[in-house]
Parts: sequence; structure tokens; C-alpha cells
Amino acid sequence: MSPVAKTALTKPDSAPLDETALPEALPTAEALTTRMANLADGDLRPDALRAGILALMRQTLDQGRALIRRRLENGGRGEVCLREATALTDAIVVSLADFALHRVFPTAGPTRGEQFAVVATGGYGRKEMAPFSDVDLLFLLPYKRTPRIEQVVEYVLYLLWDMGLKVGHAVRSVDECVRQALADITIRTSLLEARFLYGDDKLYAEFRKRFTKEVVANTGPAFIEAKLAERDSRHLKFCDSRYVLEPNVKEGKGGLRDLQTLFWIAKYVYQVDKVKDLVANGVLLAEEAQRFAKAQNFLWTCRCHLHYLTGRGEDRLTFDVQGEMARRLGYTDHAGTSDVERFMKHYFLMAKDVGDLTRILCATLEQESQRPPRFAFLRRVKPSELEGFVIDNGRLSIRDERHFRDKPVDMVRLFRVAQWHNLDIHPKALRALARSISTLGPKVRNDPEANRLFLEILGSRKDPEVTLRRMNEAGVLGRFLPDFGRVVAQMQYDMYHMFTVDEHTLFAMGILHDIEKGNLKDEVPLACEVIHTLSSKRALSVALLLHDVAKGRGGDHSILGAKVAEKLCPRLGMTEEETETVAWLVRQHLTMSIVAFKRDLDDEKTIRDFVDIVKSPERLKLLLVLTVADIRAVGPGRWNNWKATLLRQLYWRAEEMMSGGVVGADGREARIVNAQGALRAQLTDWAPADVDHHLALGYPNYWLAFDPPTLAQHARLIHEAEAKQAPLTIETRYDPGRSVTEVTIYTADHAGLFSRLAGAMALAGGDIVDARITTMTNGMALDVFSLQGAGPSGTRFDSGEKRTRLKSSVEKALAGDIKLAPELAKRASPLPSRTRVFRVPPRVLVDNKASAGYTVIEVNGRDRPGLLYDLTRALTALNLQIASAKISTYGNAAVDVFYVKDIFGLKVAHEAKLTQIRKELLAVLDEPDPAAEQPKAKPAARRRTAAAAE
Repeated sequence: MSPVAKTALTKPDSAPLDETALPEALPTAEALTTRMANLADGDLRPDALRAGILALMRQTLDQGRALIRRRLENGGRGEVCLREATALTDAIVVSLADFALHRVFPTAGPTRGEQFAVVATGGYGRKEMAPFSDVDLLFLLPYKRTPRIEQVVEYVLYLLWDMGLKVGHAVRSVDECVRQALADITIRTSLLEARFLYGDDKLYAEFRKRFTKEVVANTGPAFIEAKLAERDSRHLKFCDSRYVLEPNVKEGKGGLRDLQTLFWIAKYVYQVDKVKDLVANGVLLAEEAQRFAKAQNFLWTCRCHLHYLTGRGEDRLTFDVQGEMARRLGYTDHAGTSDVERFMKHYFLMAKDVGDLTRILCATLEQESQRPPRFAFLRRVKPSELEGFVIDNGRLSIRDERHFRDKPVDMVRLFRVAQWHNLDIHPKALRALARSISTLGPKVRNDPEANRLFLEILGSRKDPEVTLRRMNEAGVLGRFLPDFGRVVAQMQYDMYHMFTVDEHTLFAMGILHDIEKGNLKDEVPLACEVIHTLSSKRALSVALLLHDVAKGRGGDHSILGAKVAEKLCPRLGMTEEETETVAWLVRQHLTMSIVAFKRDLDDEKTIRDFVDIVKSPERLKLLLVLTVADIRAVGPGRWNNWKATLLRQLYWRAEEMMSGGVVGADGREARIVNAQGALRAQLTDWAPADVDHHLALGYPNYWLAFDPPTLAQHARLIHEAEAKQAPLTIETRYDPGRSVTEVTIYTADHAGLFSRLAGAMALAGGDIVDARITTMTNGMALDVFSLQGAGPSGTRFDSGEKRTRLKSSVEKALAGDIKLAPELAKRASPLPSRTRVFRVPPRVLVDNKASAGYTVIEVNGRDRPGLLYDLTRALTALNLQIASAKISTYGNAAVDVFYVKDIFGLKVAHEAKLTQIRKELLAVLDEPDPAAEQPKAKPAARRRTAAAAE
């Protein structure tokens, strides 16, 4: 590691320490005991003596911590930092215990009942103290507590607390320790790592003996199951992935806790104190023990730097600290990859190593105990079906260590056979594979048999995700497909994606399998239906695997990925037609979501332009399924019913146009007549004259913008408003099919109405995801907004309290009773500091070709409070009429699209006016450079005004 610039060494709530005054070595318990004895010999009063002891200990702690930090930040290793922090704490705890026992509460002849031992437990016990770790202590007693022991314990604890240390403690007899360890797996694990610090060593030896004999003996299998179940539960809290973009170094999958779990199991079962002892037991190979030590030290180093960077016990590598972490650890920009991307890729590769070690150790334990693999479905398999492999205790294995060197194609076949027979893979085979992986080169890649096996894996009805994930973990997938290997552990540096590129792709493959099996028919019924009508399923699988394969290459990854597909598919043995389909899908894999989420689906030109790209029903189906799988794999909360609704709408309208359902002006007129006829059928309780009056209120576009039930709802709302002569009518209804609250507002039209309504809805806590702005022939506005609750997941906005607040906010805004801009600024929460590292380049695109009747303005920029209100206010000031809007948020980036006309009801065609639009909207989007801003100490909640639909 490269030395880094020194930062100010500080202690909490104090001035910076004088670095030149720091000691050269950490204090020992003996030295501290001597200094405390000198204070005690000074004939001070008890309260003055305690104050002097506390001041001495605080100084010792502050200077020791500063020395440890300086060493780490000058290129030190994490394991040294942890050991030194442990040694510093040992010196303080031991000297305080000795001082309390012999100086504060002395006794001439302590009884057996007054003997005790101070024991370190947990992370402190195993000598792994990060800078802000807790101090876990056990005061071990032979029998029940005595008054003198209680006094000693209290004296020590209160001094430690007054020093600002976080101390977890227990006071127990040996009997209590044994009894509670048997009853509680957490206590048992903590005591497993107990380490003697001070006091009666014979008492501690008795505890160790009884703990081993009465707790550990004959409970190994139960302990293993409990710790693995605990691990699995913990993983679920962190997306069950090692490759989340803001990983938790301690608790996340592939983090320190996973390594600790391995060590706990090994220590419990094999009675070892060090990982290297597992080599002598034949559990790990020497190189695997080295990988364990390397991964552990890397994660330790990350955690120690993370604590110092944040000034607290923070274990999450958030975006705002990743850049500084990369610089502190000596990473630099290289070959088009930034320092932070190189650091995070290294982190994810280390997390992958942790996963490999976990799998190997667990498999070895099961093998030695002759237990079947966890979660495996076992059946009798004929030797001829194993294609040269063997079954060893329920796992697929090899006959000898040279198997893969002699038959390198079997590095692919191994996974196909395991997939076909639902078999786990034996650690012996995985180790041999790791040693032979270098032989997987061009010869294997171009072997027709290897490529046939790989396509069978992709096309199998048995979930390909599991097999592809195994191949990726073993390093085979990246070697067999070098283009995929380039995106292994590659982070997507934005606030929208939650996983690395390879992890996202593997999740997508699993989702595709679930769609085919019908497991998601409640969420994506259309995709689950059309997938069984496809004639190019193999092309779909390959396209999904490759759709992001060209990310990080400095260009449009869709276009570059299509070129990869054109070269790779023939190698895989795919036909010319399949190759063309795969390349097209990769090139267009974002098209359907862009059109669905950014364009007006009631605009005939939108559908026609989309159909011109897709061209065939088969490709439309392929693109729908691929789009659904891609979006759902982005991360939790990124998929919702609103997105599903928009994709279904686009699919159905494109299919209708392909089948000849919508053709030219005549087709449009026919649709208007049909819509009005359907409305008449809904209003049979109305007088014909009233129906005719209502039909005269709508311009042609209005009748094509809504379905008959919605048109009928509008008709009744307008009829009632006219009867009451109400200046403002607001109606809300929750649409569970789209997961939106539909807000219909009928009021007098005027300039700036959209802007005021957008601001009012933001104040009420709603995110606008769609807006339809209609001016009726009587000069009244009929505006329909689709709302979701604020936040990235598009939460429901359907409670009675929320609707009441919404109506009140709209009424006050239109009456001028509230000033929207100050109120929005006042109520908005600051952006989380971790998001400020992401610069969202402001961009305004004006398109006069996307729609036949409107100018389409697309605005991209950082999401912030009042953004939609500010944008629509600027559009109003430019004398533009907003007809509809599509509002989307991707992480911290807002993508808002407006369909507008000028004051004369025409497209905006004059170049000077277009330039002015871009200039004014860019001014609204302008934001300070986040790199120049000082982040807050604590991240705050994300803010968003009136845009949603991830």
C-alpha cells in the first residue's frame, strides 16, 4: 500500500492532538500500574484520586489510538491495527482491574469466593478490535457474587464508561456460563473466543475445561447448523449477495462475519486456535489458508480505515467514502478505470474468495461427517450418466487430480452434469478445477463440444442461474467467455443499480427462468404468457446473458455489446438467424423501457416509431421478456406495477398496430367514434342531450387518452361540478392494477396551473409519475395525475389521511394561500451525503420528431426538492402549454419528459425559441459540483419532490 497524506489526529469532542508528542510505543499494563500506584501514593482524597486515574486513562487511550491511526494511515496493515488496538485495551483493562483490586478495595486475605478472573470475549477475545469496536468483558466468578467483587467490577466498569468506551459485560459464575452457553448459541459463540486477561488463571482454566467437556463435546453438528442458519438469515438482510454496490464490510455476504463464522465452526469442531492449523487437519490446503489470511487482512484494513474516515463504528462502504478509501489504500486510475472502480472490483473479488472458502469448508465438514449435502436432491444416478465423473458422498467429483488437465472440456461438462442431476460439486473437484483453470484457453473456447454444453446449460429447464453462478464463482464463466470476465465484479457507479454487472446479469437469468416456470405470473402475467409462444428461447437466453457485457468500455454498451454478440454467437454454435436476433436484442435492450417510461403511449407516432424498430411480433415478445427480467434484476424496489402497466400498454398497442388495428387518419377517427360510443353505453342513465353536451366538451385527442370507464368517471365528475357551479373539483381513487393513486382535478384553466398542482402534490408527499393535461372546449382544465408515495420503491399513496392532505394542499395552492417555493424548500430533507459523489450531468433534449403534434422536451438532472415544480414553472414562463408529462427517477437522477405546444397551439419550431428553452431549463437544473461540497457527518434521508417511477 502506498503511504497517504496524514489527516488531523483528533479525539472526540476535543482539539487535535499534537502528533509530535505521541509516544513511540503503546503503554504496557505494568507501566500503567506503576503510574497509577504513584498517583495513589500521593495521599489524594478518593474522589481526587479517581479523577486523576480517569485523566491518566483518557490520555493513554487518546494517545494510543492516535499512534495506532498514524501507523495505519502511513501504510500499515489492518491486522496490525487490530492487534495494537487490542493490546492498548488489554493494558487499560488489566491495569484498572489490578488497581481496583489492590489499591481501592484491598483485603489482607481474600477468600476463595472473592477470587475472580477478567476475561475478554467476542471480537475482543479473538484480538480483533477495530478502532470503534465494543469492549466485551466477562467477570468470571467461582460461585455467587460477593460485595467486594461487585465493588471492584463497578469501579472498573464506570471508569471504562467514563473514558467513552462502549463496554458490554457479564458477571457470571462458571456454572452460569455453562448453563447459559448450552441454552443460547450467541453466548456460546462469544465464550468460544474467551481469552484470559487478569485474575485467577486456575478459575479460567476450570471454565475452559468445563466449557469444552460440557458444552462443545458432541454438539458440533448442531452448532454448525445453527451458525449456518444464522449466516443465511444475516445474508437475507443484505440482499443475499456479495456484490451489492455499498457492501457491509462486517455483516454483508462475503464480509468479515462470514470468515468469523468459518473460524467459529473450525474452532468448535477441530479445536484449533488458528486458521493455519486447519491445514494440518487436512481441512484446507495451504494456498486456501493463505487466501483466508489475505481476504481477512484486506477486510480488516478496509474496516479500520472506514472507522477512522467516518469517526464511528460504521461498517458500510457507502459511495461517499469509497473514493477516499481507494486513495488511502493506494489505488490509482489505470487503463480507463478509476481508482474507486479498481478498489471496489478488488473488494468484490475478495468477497468472492470468502464465498469459495465458505463452500469448501462446509463441503469438507459434511464430507467428513458423511452427511448429505445441504439442500441437495439426491437420486440414484447410473455411472454411465455421469460422463466420466463419479459420485462421492452425494457430490459430483473426479477420479484423479489430473482429470481437468487431461480433459479440459470437462471444466464445462462438470457444471452441465451437476445441473442435469441436481448434484452439488465436491471440494476435491473444485480444487482440481482451480489448479487447472489456466488451461481453459482458446482451444477450449473454440471446442464445439464445450460450446454445445454451455448452450445446454443456458437452455436447461433447471434454473441456469444456479449453474452460471457456480461457474462464475469457480472462475470458469469468465475464462470461457472473456467478454463476460471483463464485467465480473465490475461496479455500476450510480445510485440506481444495486449490484455489480455480473451479479445483475445472473439475477436476470434466474428471473428469466422464473418467468418461464410461471413463478411470477402474478407480477408479470404478460411475460409469463408470451414466453411460451417464442420460437427463439435460446437466443433470448444468450441475449440476456450478454445484454450488459460491454459496460465499462467507454461507449454505448448496447452497440458495443451487439458487436460482441455478433462474434460470440457463431462460436457458440448458433445459427445466422439466432446470431442476428441476439445482436438485435442486445442493441435494443433499453428501447422498450425508454419508450414506455419516457413517451406518450397514446401518441400514435410513438407507437409507430417503436414498431418501425421492432418490426415483428416475435421480436416484440422477446424484447418484452428481456426488458422485464432486466428491470427486475436491478434491485429490490426497482420494479413496480406502474412500470408493468406501461410495458403492457406499449406491448398491446404495438401488437395492435402490427396486426393492422391502427392505420392512418381513418383509423384514428374510427377509434374516436368507438370511444364516444362506448361512453354513451356507460351513460345510459343520462338524457341524450346531456350526453351530446358532454361529447362537445372534448377535443379529439381527449377521447383517445382514456379508456371508457375513465371517460365515464370524468363525465360524471364534470356533470356534478357544472350542476354545483364548483370552481374546483378534486377526485381521488386508488388503482391497484397500476399501484397509483389517480387524482382528477377539474378547474378553470390558466397559465401555470400544472406548476402549482405539481408543487401542491409534492407538499402533500406524492410523487407524480404521469400527468395528462386536458383543456376542454369550455375553457376548463381536466387534469389527471398518477401519484405514488415519495421514495424509490413507489410506495402506495392511498390512505385517507394522505388524500385529505392532498386535497387541502391543492386548494391552498390554487387559492394562493401558500407560497410553494419557500414551503418546498422548508420541508425538504437534505440529500444523503453519500449521493453527492455522483455528478448527474444536466441535459435538455428537444425533439420535434417524436410526436406528430407536440414538441417533446426531455430533461435529465440530479433529483432534488421542488424540481418538477421549478421545471414546470420555467416552461410556463416560456409560454409553453404542457399537454402531458412522464416523470421518472433512476437513483438520484431525474428524467422528466414533457409534451408541449407554444402559445398558438403549435409545435415549437423556431431555433431561437428552442435555444431559449434549453438555456432556461439548464439554469433550473444547475447544481454545485458535489466534489466541492463538504459532506455532512451523518447521512440524511433522500429527498424527492414530485417525480417517481424508477
